[in-house]
Amino acid sequence: MSAPTQRPASPDLPTETLPQATDPALPQHQLDSGESPTARPEATSVASQATLPPARLESAPSPFPRVNDTGLEIAKFLVEDGIITDQQLAYAIRVRAKLSTEKSLLSVLNEIGYVSLEQQRNTLRKHRISVRIGALLVELGFLREQDLRAALALQQESGKGKKLGDILLENHFIEENKLVDVLADQLGFPQVKPDLSDVDRKLMEKANPDWFLQRHFLPLHVKNNQVLVAFADPLDQRARQEAARLFGTDLMPLIASKRIIRETIEAYQRHYQTLAKPAIQIDDTSQVVALVNTMLLDAIQTQVSDIHVEPMKNDLRIRFRCDGVLGIYKTIDKKLTSAFINRIKILSKADITERRHHQDGHITFEDPNTGRNIDVRVSIYVTVYGEKIVLRLLRRTQLMPLDRINMFPRTLSHFYEDALELPSGIILITGPTGTGKTTTLYSAVNYLNSIDRCVTTAEDPVEFVIEGIAQCSLNPKIDLTFETTLPHIMRQDPDVIILGEIRDRFSAEAAIQAALTGHKVLTTFHTEDSTGALLRLMNMNIETFLIASTVVAVLAQRLLRRVCPHCAEPYQPNSSELQRLGYKHHDLEGTHFQQGRGCSACRHTGYQGRIGIFELLILNIAVKDAILQKSTAHDIRQVCLEDAGMVTLLEDGLAKATRGETTLTEAIRYLPRLEKPRPLTEIKRLVGIT
Repeated sequence: MSAPTQRPASPDLPTETLPQATDPALPQHQLDSGESPTARPEATSVASQATLPPARLESAPSPFPRVNDTGLEIAKFLVEDGIITDQQLAYAIRVRAKLSTEKSLLSVLNEIGYVSLEQQRNTLRKHRISVRIGALLVELGFLREQDLRAALALQQESGKGKKLGDILLENHFIEENKLVDVLADQLGFPQVKPDLSDVDRKLMEKANPDWFLQRHFLPLHVKNNQVLVAFADPLDQRARQEAARLFGTDLMPLIASKRIIRETIEAYQRHYQTLAKPAIQIDDTSQVVALVNTMLLDAIQTQVSDIHVEPMKNDLRIRFRCDGVLGIYKTIDKKLTSAFINRIKILSKADITERRHHQDGHITFEDPNTGRNIDVRVSIYVTVYGEKIVLRLLRRTQLMPLDRINMFPRTLSHFYEDALELPSGIILITGPTGTGKTTTLYSAVNYLNSIDRCVTTAEDPVEFVIEGIAQCSLNPKIDLTFETTLPHIMRQDPDVIILGEIRDRFSAEAAIQAALTGHKVLTTFHTEDSTGALLRLMNMNIETFLIASTVVAVLAQRLLRRVCPHCAEPYQPNSSELQRLGYKHHDLEGTHFQQGRGCSACRHTGYQGRIGIFELLILNIAVKDAILQKSTAHDIRQVCLEDAGMVTLLEDGLAKATRGETTLTEAIRYLPRLEKPRPLTEIKRLVGIT
């Protein structure tokens, strides 16, 4: 293939991904002059110079593969096959060096239009390139480099010679079908997706189906005097020898996913019952009781917030949500699904005979290590594969003082002086589900709980019991609803009223009426940010003069993962992250960004625990005037920023990232970006840090 005579046009490579001329690695005149890749004779031997021998891949000083070396190794064979030239490879390397977002060499070659995906696959099949599978997955874009590091660390910790592919699948770093696709290309074995119609019964009768299950291979049929056998791992010598002993040495090995092999064998067992192994009768009761108890104890020990018990097609999957992220805990045999779910329903006092309707329940579980009771809220949801159960663990020890919920000094001071210490008015605590609103609400209630105040609540349900206040847990089954409870609250001579949540216009009007009569009202609200709470009240057709005269403060919040203190290391944001925030490198003076490398203490995630991010809006005269004038959402937000001194969620998250408490990645990924953040020096001044 001859080298192109001009630089690729913008449709082949989007202009936003083109190199910036300011990078010293490639002078501007070389990039912008329309220079052809063929015009640089010094680049003619890039492939030969950049290629690393297999020994270097195996003996690199780092325990982790070098992704760039993998891309160059594959590119060498693309040059050898005549798919690209040395000059084109040199041009792709220069382009990649100029990108603001890091990309693999193969993806750059593909975007420029030099190499198609089919050509790439054919090269991998033809040469069976001997690079580590993890590095290849990263280079092809199927796996993140940090996930590969975590998987390799888990492989070293297991100490059982476990295959990297199994670890990647068990921890859900990659989907099985993608892994099999790459293995098929790398190893050069044809890929198949067999079903029951592909299986020759005579071949299956040579052994018990369970024997095939244990060895992860499946005989299909005879073709051209060869026995076609689907292996989960065609390089597994033990499995190959077992197959050869059973069917002879004239085999044609194919590759298929473990899941498809297992499903096909199980379908065969169901279809030919005489071949299936007789079921062993066991006493499931004690086994299930032990499984449920172990699950709850493990969840308590690892500080899990939610447990998801999910019936699937072939098994029962259990996932734990830890630090806001779901991960696999274990899977259980499908035969135990019914008994396992019934055990949880019995503990939560739900109806075990009811399987067609959703249910709720509650478990009080004692932690044997501390002797403390853990409240577990149970939600049972009917799905196509059975009843899914979510258990939320509510630890009574989570109640903490306001000065320990990670508010910045000036934000906390404003919250005390301009919100909590006012004699009346509504304080709204907002955010999506699972962002710590209830914890903040109870911390505020605990601050207000004193001998000279009467605090009365209406909650659904009561999640923390606080000594000295009157807490009511609503129960619609006995007509103990918000509507019936509110009139009785007003007769209790309250100073402070706590409403669990504003859900509709009735509860919003009730909060406003209570505030108009001189009470302080604290409640939660599901909105994205602080100004969104004001707009949602307006959309509920609440009169603007009522909102302006009763709401005194809105506190929006999120929870971001905290950098693991055991493996934290200094980190400098890349140009892509800075570009998204509108910052330059010189704006980062005095910052201390960190990220976790990954260790056993944080389960190789780089994070341990969570940190609160807050956006406090105090309604001053300017904000109230904007509400009364029914200004647009944009105008109200601008008034809040310019006149009320509000620090946005993103700005609060950035300030905490500059101190190494969380990462810039977390802030960018999970915090709303409605406007560009102000300079870091201005943000630090507003929140009261140096």
